[in-house]
Amino acid sequence: MRSKHTITVNNYNTIAKWIHWLTALVFLGAYASVYYRHWFTVDDTPVNWTALQLHLSFGLTIGVLVILRTLWRMTHATPAPEPGTKLEHLAAHIGHFALYAILIIMPVTGYLGAKVDTEFFFLFDIPRFESTWFFQTVIYEGMGITYEEFEAPLDFVHKQIFGKWLAWILVVGHISAALYHHYIKKDRTLIKMTTGK
Repeated sequence: MRSKHTITVNNYNTIAKWIHWLTALVFLGAYASVYYRHWFTVDDTPVNWTALQLHLSFGLTIGVLVILRTLWRMTHATPAPEPGTKLEHLAAHIGHFALYAILIIMPVTGYLGAKVDTEFFFLFDIPRFESTWFFQTVIYEGMGITYEEFEAPLDFVHKQIFGKWLAWILVVGHISAALYHHYIKKDRTLIKMTTGK
């Protein structure tokens, strides 16, 4: 059997495309629900709770999609990069690495720092981390750390460092780079993840 690294492909396959665009859609859903909650709802109301639960559900879905994307990447060949300078290729690698990091860090910190259970799209409940055996036994009893102490830095990372600015900077940069390749360089970067033609 040939290694995935010896196989040449021109486009991402259908699964990769679905995961990519579904992740983008769910990411927007996560942000739309949390902004709607903060800007247009009042605390302790049903609509506020619904928006929060949608945000938590979208966040966990992103985590699952990133796992699937990582598994796909480990087992499939990816298209060769388009011609460009070493600096362009380096910037692309750094940008993709940063996006992967964001898409992992945000769901993890979001779940670990959630103060309520997640009603996953109102289908079933996922217990919050505070109520799990691992937190109660290892962190609270074993290490003597209360949930308030445990949650505070996670909340800061999730909301202040990544949520407010960094995630959007990376997403806007990713979109801008794709449009630059498509309209300025006129190469196949965007086409590989869309029509493939």
